[in-house]
Amino acid sequence: MKKSLLDRFMSRKGLYTGFWIIALIMVSMLIYYTANLQKEVPPIPAEVKTQSGELLYTYDDVVSGKGYFQQFDLMDWGTMLGMGAYMGPDFSTEFMHYRAEYLYDFYANEIYGKPNKQLTDVERGAVKERVKQDFKKQTSLLEAGVVYTDASGMAYKRNVEHLTDLLVNGDSERAFRGGIIRVDEAEKIAAFVDWSQLVASSYRPGTERTWSNNWPPEPLIDQDLTFNSHKISLWEFLILWTLTIVVIFLAYEYLFKKDADEKLEEPLKITMLFRSQKKLLKYIPIVAGLFVVQLFLGGYLAHLYTEPTKDFLLSQSLLPFNVLRSMHTQLAILWVAVGWLVGGLLIAPWVANRDHKYPWLVDVLWLALLVVAVGSMIGLYMGATGQMRETWFWLGNEGRELINLGRVWDIGLVIGLVFWFLLIISLIRKAATNNPIVSTIIWSSFAIATLYIAGMMPVHKIMPNFTVDDYYRWWVIHLWVELTFELFAAGVIAFFTVSLGLITHKTAVRVMFFELFLISLSGTLGVGHHYWWQGLDEYWIAIGGIFSALEPLPLALMIVEAWKNKRERTHSGEDFNFSTPFMWIAGSAVLNWIGAGFFGMVINTPTISYYSHGTYLIMPHGHVALLGAFGYISIAFIYMASRANALAGQLEWSDKLSKIGFWLLTSGALLFTIPTYIIGIHQTEMAMEMGYFYTRTREAVESMQGWMWARTVPDALMIIGGLVILYDLVQKTYFAKRKLS
Repeated sequence: MKKSLLDRFMSRKGLYTGFWIIALIMVSMLIYYTANLQKEVPPIPAEVKTQSGELLYTYDDVVSGKGYFQQFDLMDWGTMLGMGAYMGPDFSTEFMHYRAEYLYDFYANEIYGKPNKQLTDVERGAVKERVKQDFKKQTSLLEAGVVYTDASGMAYKRNVEHLTDLLVNGDSERAFRGGIIRVDEAEKIAAFVDWSQLVASSYRPGTERTWSNNWPPEPLIDQDLTFNSHKISLWEFLILWTLTIVVIFLAYEYLFKKDADEKLEEPLKITMLFRSQKKLLKYIPIVAGLFVVQLFLGGYLAHLYTEPTKDFLLSQSLLPFNVLRSMHTQLAILWVAVGWLVGGLLIAPWVANRDHKYPWLVDVLWLALLVVAVGSMIGLYMGATGQMRETWFWLGNEGRELINLGRVWDIGLVIGLVFWFLLIISLIRKAATNNPIVSTIIWSSFAIATLYIAGMMPVHKIMPNFTVDDYYRWWVIHLWVELTFELFAAGVIAFFTVSLGLITHKTAVRVMFFELFLISLSGTLGVGHHYWWQGLDEYWIAIGGIFSALEPLPLALMIVEAWKNKRERTHSGEDFNFSTPFMWIAGSAVLNWIGAGFFGMVINTPTISYYSHGTYLIMPHGHVALLGAFGYISIAFIYMASRANALAGQLEWSDKLSKIGFWLLTSGALLFTIPTYIIGIHQTEMAMEMGYFYTRTREAVESMQGWMWARTVPDALMIIGGLVILYDLVQKTYFAKRKLS
């Protein structure tokens, strides 16, 4: 019987071919868009002056200001074009709003001889049109230079005074203590912020939308969402729901169908550990310990979000909000990455059925990672607190949200990742059978090790243009984490589910290739949903809106099938030695779908993103997706290492405490989404009705104090869960007794 085209595509060969075709197409498109990047990004003007000829600032001032903005890590206090932390203001919006308020008063006095507050509605309508003319018709952001009206020039000076006072003297109402940034540094930062205000408020040449695609919403100048974003949102929902049905159909019609001769493999039997695997045991308390520290910092930050004027346990002068937030996010990346390194190094000897020639190299990697972890944390603190003014870029806090490490620590991390890749491939290439699962692990390891470099361009200095800088920053955050790590996860989970005797090799390979196909399809250009409002062109709204939120689905379907097979084994009376690692892998798939799929789809639609950008509504997606998609797999890896050690040493093992830690952490993560989602909805509604400026004021969240305090419960559950996991792993790995024979 002749096979249909769909039958051919859903075969192992068809899925393999489809993966490579779609991967090459997507990567080629990304390279094309990147090559044309300079044609669409907002320029930095050579100079900004007034109509009367007064020079306000220059290109060099903007670049210097960006450097100071990064040096003192202001992106982990407030936001720039909506990118950053949610305690402080959005600097771009604040400058734009205050400029508009000043112009209202200026033109009210010029036209009617009285301040804005005394105008009638009709008079204010006329003044609004004059202000809009100043913003949209008389001000253009051009590389040759910007000419402000004299009124806008005076508004800029007023903004400089405001920001200088804020940065130098602090803002206790929003947990910013001040006393670190000097006046001359603050004035340069003001030039950088004003450039971002021009990005947000002035028209892209030849269009009637701003460089930031009309973000943020600002009623004072009638700046709001365009219909194009509504149209893309509608298509996104239609496409996503349709493809969801298609994916489910294909999975159960083709992926999970077993041939008559397909049998589950015998579960991995561990009677001994290779020397290099034994050396991985010292990684276990490091991963679990960093996780616990990160959880405590998260709880501390939650208290500051709730009551920013008060100290919590320690003075904010010792532990500033922005420094703690950068440590909180960097620790997450570190413990997740190290856990994944453990997974790769644990699997490689089993695949190759031999050990490294020099097992002590695993110790070298451990020591190198320890140096990077400790050195980078010291640098994050000293850099942002002004103690590394001459060396901040190399050793301090680079101040780019989520990738804050100083350049030396960046380089050290890349060297460690490359070293890890070489350790893995040196063994796996010697494997008797280099099957597709093994190949996926190898080449995704290579991608993880090298793609991080994208966030380090140029290596020796800061990127002058914020929009270009943010473009590559998201390459690391999205492509490094949501593409290459997902590819690695697909390969590793396929390996484990086959090795644990839960899924047949044929099924695992088919599902893995289907997952790789969807990851490449949605994850590569899906990075575009981060590019809507920070200065890239409008076509990114369509690109980013369509390619998102599909990749978790086949992974979840594979776990469902594995769970069914596990139940079959359990009901047949067979022992299953890897319940704890599998529990974390299954939890990863579920939380991945909830965080990356459900909450990701909610905020990735342009219509919702326009009003929710830079609000609490982002938190459920970010926290649950990171913890589920990557954190749980990291924990699964270290539990797998501990369990393998127990089996090899015939040590006592109980899953009881592991399950308690799992459910405490999982319950806390899911409960965390409730208050943050409700607060985020409130902020999003305010952004639509009153404009984004009011969304980011302290008054906007004060009315939600009850929900902010409600975070104490999930935070406490997660911290207790983390402590239970740390204790459980240390006890099982180092203090477990031998089984009585």
